[in-house]
Amino acid sequence: MTTEALEKLKYPIGKFTIPDNITSKDIQKWIKTIEFFPDKLESLVEDFDDLQLDTPYRPGGWTVRQVIHHLADSHINSYVRFKWTLTEEKPTIKAYHEDRWALLDDGAHADIDLSLSLIESLHKRWAYMLKDLTAKQLNRTFIHPESKAEISLKQLIGIYDWHCRHHFAHIKELAKREDWV
Repeated sequence: MTTEALEKLKYPIGKFTIPDNITSKDIQKWIKTIEFFPDKLESLVEDFDDLQLDTPYRPGGWTVRQVIHHLADSHINSYVRFKWTLTEEKPTIKAYHEDRWALLDDGAHADIDLSLSLIESLHKRWAYMLKDLTAKQLNRTFIHPESKAEISLKQLIGIYDWHCRHHFAHIKELAKREDWV
């Protein structure tokens, strides 16, 4: 497999980029992605069997099952980062080793319904919170401990809009290649 082909499998919608000027229209669109993502994801994978769920989306990549559990793990972490940033002054957030989490039994072998249910509830509450944020709150920032980057909540909404679409595309493109859908 060529480097270019592998890169397309890794980033089916491209790498994340944030607009220089984030508009309220951008934020509203991104919140809708977060709000409706659980239904889209569940519709995509509801008929997958264990063999399909245990298929990597690319050579050397996670299985569909691991991607679904990763989405729950990552989005819980993001939700908590929002809470910290809304209640503390420029907190340094806690990073986590997503690759290690994906290897734990609940990330590698558990029934996907556990994470699909969690994602559904989490995203309802997350979207509820996001829709109510003021411009001042959207501009609040946190510090990422590894990159030392200062990230605003409005940027984080964009990051998770991309994250939802990115991993959905991993699964959808695999399903197309394998003729599952």
